[in-house]
Amino acid sequence: MSFKTDINSRKQSLIKLLNCVQVHEQEIITALYADFKKPEFEAVVSETGYVISELKHTINNIHKWAKPQKVLPSLLNFPSTDSIFKEPYGKVLIIAPWNYPYQLSLYPVIAAVAAGNQVVLKPSELTPNTSKVVAKIIKETFDKKHVDCIEGNHEVATELLAQRWDYIFFTGSVAVGKIVAQAAAKNLTPVTLELGGKNPCIIDETANLKLAAKRIVWGKFLNAGQTCIAPDYLLVSKKVKADFVALLKSEIANAYGNNPEASKDFARIINGKNWKRLALMLKEEKILAGGEINESSFYIAPTLVDEPKLDSLVMKDEIFGPILPILSYSNESDLAKVISNYEKPLSMFVFTQNKSFADKMIRSYSFGGGCINDTVIHFSNSRLPFGGVGHSGIGAYHGRRSFDTFSHHKAIVKKGNWIDIPIRYAPYEGKLKILRRLLKWLS
Repeated sequence: MSFKTDINSRKQSLIKLLNCVQVHEQEIITALYADFKKPEFEAVVSETGYVISELKHTINNIHKWAKPQKVLPSLLNFPSTDSIFKEPYGKVLIIAPWNYPYQLSLYPVIAAVAAGNQVVLKPSELTPNTSKVVAKIIKETFDKKHVDCIEGNHEVATELLAQRWDYIFFTGSVAVGKIVAQAAAKNLTPVTLELGGKNPCIIDETANLKLAAKRIVWGKFLNAGQTCIAPDYLLVSKKVKADFVALLKSEIANAYGNNPEASKDFARIINGKNWKRLALMLKEEKILAGGEINESSFYIAPTLVDEPKLDSLVMKDEIFGPILPILSYSNESDLAKVISNYEKPLSMFVFTQNKSFADKMIRSYSFGGGCINDTVIHFSNSRLPFGGVGHSGIGAYHGRRSFDTFSHHKAIVKKGNWIDIPIRYAPYEGKLKILRRLLKWLS
């Protein structure tokens, strides 16, 4: 049997991949540091550890996930047994981003292989050291006809998108996501788009302010803010804003010292283009903390910006860097004016000890996923779907949902032959009244 249909072969491929990534783990950590000084702890907790954990989870569950799923049959089809079969889409293109270049390359590859697809991976050219190791891992693990890794710039990505695929999985910016969607639409190719947005983070007057500050500083400045689900801006109750700003400053110092540029725990901006984009956001803004920049090392300090205007550069689009605007609010109407000013975000966070307020905020706004009294950790649970809504993405994955994302769900009805109820067959004369009674009874 081919790799497309033989579950055992798929499992063996994933076991081989697990062994390979474990052998090359330190090499990946070194490559991530070379690309943008990602701290080793962050490399393990957000990259290599995730990949190893997802591989083990998939290997342990692949037979269960691939098994046809029995569903309750319709009485209209009596007698029958109804099932959903999971089959591979076929040839899959995966385009990975630069901010988590290892995890977000291999995570979807694992799922696509588990589901039985042929895969072409295009890693990011902005992280050449990491992409080189990823390509080596793919080459050592898979036959090229099964999984291939093609390195190159945006022109290579454009050329790949011009080809016909059975499924496309893209992680990156909203702007490029639209290009991918347009390319896929030409062949009616299904897509998963993992994008981003301006993720709001609300802190009300009942919140545990010290703990909230600690968790926000961690979630925001992890990977130097280059995380699609990081808080993009804060909405803080006016009653506690002054106290909360002081706590944020204290937690930044606790995490990175008085000179974060010298900290071994703070990453750098990926390249000069992104550094200049971020540096421009700081001009003419009131800086509460940080603000130091160094173009030679692509460094931007963890920075707090006070009450920027909604039409300013820092509030126009997703920041994707270590800059945290702080806006204050007096009531829920103030919150709505800001949050509703943007497209549906990938994440939203609420810090409060008021359960009804938390529930109302979660239900009032549409977003991909989020947390109450923490940030970004919803990503870590493989039993939760991860994905956006509207401009922040299409589709979701993680755990079993990853397998389902890369599988076509084929509906099959197996009809019994021991009885054949004649009502459905022509001629229909005299049968309509019986049909209406049957439909009324079934509804």
